Amino acid sequence: MRIGEVARQAGVSVDTVRFYERRGVVPAAERRPSGYRIFDAGVVERIRLAKGLQELGLTLDEVVDALAAHDAGGATCDSERWRLEAVVERLEAKMAQLSKARDAAVAGLRDCRAGHCRFTQTPPR
Repeated sequence: MRIGEVARQAGVSVDTVRFYERRGVVPAAERRPSGYRIFDAGVVERIRLAKGLQELGLTLDEVVDALAAHDAGGATCDSERWRLEAVVERLEAKMAQLSKARDAAVAGLRDCRAGHCRFTQTPPR
């Protein structure tokens, strides 16, 4: 299967397929004498799996690591659960950070509406 067909079926760009190949998400494609990449049909499902893992919040490095564990043959829900636990912890920390930033912005807006705008105060000398 040529790269354009892989990209179309996987719902990604050709550049994404090339990037995934460079990063080890998909195995390196065979090359024809013309230089065209020829991929196994299973690459489409692998790209879909990788995209799905990224949508769950895994980084690309984490996706590569998870796929390597899968390829080694020992990956189970029990052995891989820690990956999603780490994602949940990371997301909860980010949500707490965003909530704190939102609270500060709301307070700033409230002050601004009351005539105490933080943007117009003269800095101390």
